[in-house]
Amino acid sequence: MIILDTSIWIEFLKGNPHYFTIVRQLLENQEVRSVECIFGELLQGAKNNEESEIIKKYWESLPKIKHEGLWIEAGEYSYENNLISKGVGLIDAAIIIAAQRVNARIWTLDKRLHSILGNDIQYTPQG
Repeated sequence: MIILDTSIWIEFLKGNPHYFTIVRQLLENQEVRSVECIFGELLQGAKNNEESEIIKKYWESLPKIKHEGLWIEAGEYSYENNLISKGVGLIDAAIIIAAQRVNARIWTLDKRLHSILGNDIQYTPQG
């Protein structure tokens, strides 16, 4: 299972060929799981109604990671690991917790988030 961070979704939605093909394959193979806060970020940055509708369609169609208690657990995780001083915010902490809950890996272009992820939780596409 893979969680695509907001940065990867943005590249996919822009049609960036370096990411588009890989993401499309992951989606077709039903390997992607969604986290509500990521789609909230995507909707926040939507350029128009059409983009917003596309984002919502992906949200509706993808399997979701349960988020009950996620924010409290993310806050505790962030505190315990001093993430704020490393420039890693609460949303990224929530993504890490979501991944841990379902044993998923995270694919991100965010350098700060990437720097704190262990090899067991990072996703790096092959090829």
